Amino acid sequence: MINPTKKIIGRREVANLPEFGLYHVDVKTDSGAYTSSIHVSHCKLVFKDNKQVLEVIFLDDQHQSYNSAPHFFESYRVKKVKSSNGQQQERYFIYCTIELLGECILTEFSLTERKGMKYPILLGRKLLNKRFLIDTSLVNVSKKLNP
Repeated sequence: MINPTKKIIGRREVANLPEFGLYHVDVKTDSGAYTSSIHVSHCKLVFKDNKQVLEVIFLDDQHQSYNSAPHFFESYRVKKVKSSNGQQQERYFIYCTIELLGECILTEFSLTERKGMKYPILLGRKLLNKRFLIDTSLVNVSKKLNP
C-alpha cells in the first residue's frame, strides 16, 4: 500500500542548498546509498581563530552554481566509507539544509570529490526514507512544481 503522506520524487531532480548560495543544482536519487553526498573541490582541516575547522569549497568551476567561496565548519565528523567500486576512504560529514520539492530538510552529507560526474549531489536513503517514493520514470518533478 502506498503511503499518501510521501511525495513522489523522480530519479533526477533539482535542489537548493541556500546556506551555501547553491541554487538549481542537479541531484540524483540513489536508493543504494545510505547517506547523501555532495561534490567538493576543496576540503581540508585548517586553523581559524585558534580553532581547527573544516574548510570546504563546494562544486567546481564546471558547475554553474560554483562560486569558489570557502565555507567553514566547526561541527563535522570523519567516517570510513566504502564506495560503489569497493574502495574504502575516509570522508568528512556535515549537516545542512536542502530544499527539495518544497521541503526544507536538515540532513547529513558526506563530502567527496565527484569531478566529472554529471550529478554533483546524490540523495541517499537516510534523506529519502519516510519522505519520498522514487518513480524512476520521472525527472525534475521539483521543476514542474516550481518552474
